[in-house]
Amino acid sequence: MGSSFFSSYLTSCLLNEYGIRAYAINASELLHYHFSLLNRNTLLVCVSQSGESYEIVKIVQKLPEDVTCLAITNEQASTLARKGSEVLLSKAGHDEMTSSKSYISIALVKLIFSWALAGKWTPKKRDNVRQLINNIDELLKSYKNWMPDISRFLGDYDNIEIIGRGPSYSSVLQGALMFREAVRNPAAGNLGGEFRHGPMEMVKEGFRAVVFAPEGNTFDQSVKMARDIARFKGKVIIITNSDLNFPEPNVHVFRITVKDEYLFAIGSIVPLQLIVNFRAIDLGLKPGFFTRGAKITKAE
Repeated sequence: MGSSFFSSYLTSCLLNEYGIRAYAINASELLHYHFSLLNRNTLLVCVSQSGESYEIVKIVQKLPEDVTCLAITNEQASTLARKGSEVLLSKAGHDEMTSSKSYISIALVKLIFSWALAGKWTPKKRDNVRQLINNIDELLKSYKNWMPDISRFLGDYDNIEIIGRGPSYSSVLQGALMFREAVRNPAAGNLGGEFRHGPMEMVKEGFRAVVFAPEGNTFDQSVKMARDIARFKGKVIIITNSDLNFPEPNVHVFRITVKDEYLFAIGSIVPLQLIVNFRAIDLGLKPGFFTRGAKITKAE
């Protein structure tokens, strides 16, 4: 559910690219509508930061004995960890409410697992992961230098659209959730291809968007999307790993140095997390503090 489900989309993209059929299914939908998919030929990967989310607990309790369940969680003593055939721990440390460290850590665990499953966990991949870690460290150390420019660019806004394709769609959904949780403003996560099928009609002066545009299969389409938003007088932040040069007042390019398209999906969430954090503070809110829910959801 939530960020654990979103990062599963990232993993399914990678596995399918390697020819391993994989599906990311929301735990509630799996519990009530798709449970018949689970059989002895299925590897079920259950993901929950707490390992205690209502839907995940119900799934592992009714799981047939011949279905192998790999548990990915942040909590070693959780119900999910106890019920899993094997357990991978993210060891992210404690998040108060909105997932930040745990989203990044669990997404990375799932990518490493997927590369290993596909026989692609190589020294080069390990070097790429180290590059990601170093880049995140640099972003966290330098945010006071770049955050003011982003805040001035965005100005005041009540709604924001997050747009991306492929692996980045996981962080698109996570970004929209963070805005709704921490800033308590409407926000939507959009597939880049879908945004042209109607939602583009929203774009006008006052519109705000973040577009993920990593180098990869759909880089050109994502950049064109950002150009069109600016052309229709919307403001757009492009998060990319390319050397884009945009002499356009309605476009702000933010570059990260993570080259791998799948690891980019993890690194690119960090600037968005900080944008959410500072927007909440600007509005006089305590970032990530829930008033109508709890960190662990134990009821449907």
